[in-house]
Amino acid sequence: MQAAKERAAARGTEPGVRRPGASRVGRPERSGQNPRRRRWAGPGFDERDPQPFGRLVSNMTTQLGWSARLANGRVFGQWSTLVGAEIAEHAQPVSLNNGELTVRASSTAWATQLRLLQRQLLARIAAGVGHGVVTRMRIQGPTAPSWRKGPKHIPGRGPRDTYG
Repeated sequence: MQAAKERAAARGTEPGVRRPGASRVGRPERSGQNPRRRRWAGPGFDERDPQPFGRLVSNMTTQLGWSARLANGRVFGQWSTLVGAEIAEHAQPVSLNNGELTVRASSTAWATQLRLLQRQLLARIAAGVGHGVVTRMRIQGPTAPSWRKGPKHIPGRGPRDTYG
């Protein structure tokens, strides 16, 4: 103990008292705290304290780079609130690739109406989900019925009027 006191006196400090700004090996000292006090006790923020679940999920999504995928998923999950109940009843999102949202309408009339409302729909989606998630919309009408029946198919013109 005497040797430690002598070394401290040679440095100009007392034993057991830390210099301001000095740190333990690998850990910076926190200003305003007593260095002798255990760091896990007492009031104040500590990263090991229980956190709200929403904050933990938010931090995890940013760290893992899931933000873009979650924004894409919110377009599908919140479709009726983003575009309105009436439009959502007649149009469903099909895919979202590279900012292009493909929407399938229930009829050709609704497909035409959605093409006319496309700018307003893009603004609503950007306000609800975020800018840059959906940049373009491709609107499709309903698919035509397929005349292809059975496991075998013969190429050709398909069914025609053969009654003369």
